[in-house]
Amino acid sequence: MNTGPIALTCGEPAGVGLELALKARAALGVEVPFFLIADREHMAALASDIEVIEIEHPDQAHAAMAKGLPLLHHDFAAPNMPGLPDPANAASVISVIERAVDLVRSGDAAALTTGPIHKKALKDGAGFGFPGHTEFLAHLCGVAQSVMMLAAPELRVVPVTIHIAIADVPAALTPALLESTLRITSDALIRDFAIQNPRIAIAGLNPHAGEGGAMGHEELDWIAPLLERLRGEGMELLGPLPADTMFHPEARAKYDVALCMYHDQALIPLKTLNFHGGTNITLGLPIIRTSPDHGTALDIAGKGCANPSSLIAALHCASALAQRRAKP
Repeated sequence: MNTGPIALTCGEPAGVGLELALKARAALGVEVPFFLIADREHMAALASDIEVIEIEHPDQAHAAMAKGLPLLHHDFAAPNMPGLPDPANAASVISVIERAVDLVRSGDAAALTTGPIHKKALKDGAGFGFPGHTEFLAHLCGVAQSVMMLAAPELRVVPVTIHIAIADVPAALTPALLESTLRITSDALIRDFAIQNPRIAIAGLNPHAGEGGAMGHEELDWIAPLLERLRGEGMELLGPLPADTMFHPEARAKYDVALCMYHDQALIPLKTLNFHGGTNITLGLPIIRTSPDHGTALDIAGKGCANPSSLIAALHCASALAQRRAKP
């Protein structure tokens, strides 16, 4: 089934995103058609056996893939120095994301895969006012909330709160946020993952899920009653569970996704189980968006040693989700 090419954004050009795009094309061949949105001059400075083929429109990507990596040129203000983000390029990093979203929403691209961004560089160079991609994409797509899922063959996790300080988690974690995150996650598992009756495990906020109020009261006061109410609607929910016993093999066999209360509670087990093969999937958007589960890796940018496994997994995932949504 031909669902169109995937739009891949360059992310922070001083990071590993550009070289990973070339490595992904080398590994995938024509298996997953995609095109990169980046500056032609930035790409010309990279050493690779893969030819960069400039295209004028996404509909040329399939033909260009037979020869190399399709590139949709986007102007950047400054040259690229691996490992050294230039604030002058921040506005273009942001506009690449906006352009890619427009291409997917118009149907010119089937899905969006994003290269890693450097949030501080965007804030310093362009006043970027969003904690990360997830929140920015929700804004661009006009939805009230999007949800970040990290997925690998061994585990799927969803953090309810994402890019905030741990000290701010208890106040940010409200019944309304937990409920909406559960509903968005359940709907996505049904629509995009073909899981008709999703089993969702919910971690407690406190150690031992509060241990009956001895280590915190959120579980007793409102988390458990909320889950019980949603069970009454037919949702299959486990918890609240002690987070330290949720991720061994026997526990993981009992659920399809683990909903965790804060960023590290979700990402530490996922990255421990599969550091290079995780995929970031944004749920709740009208478009499909995936990304590799790592950052810009400025310390190794330009050295040729970056591992493309997570980007390859993200492109595979975007393609599979796009084909599933395209089915009548």
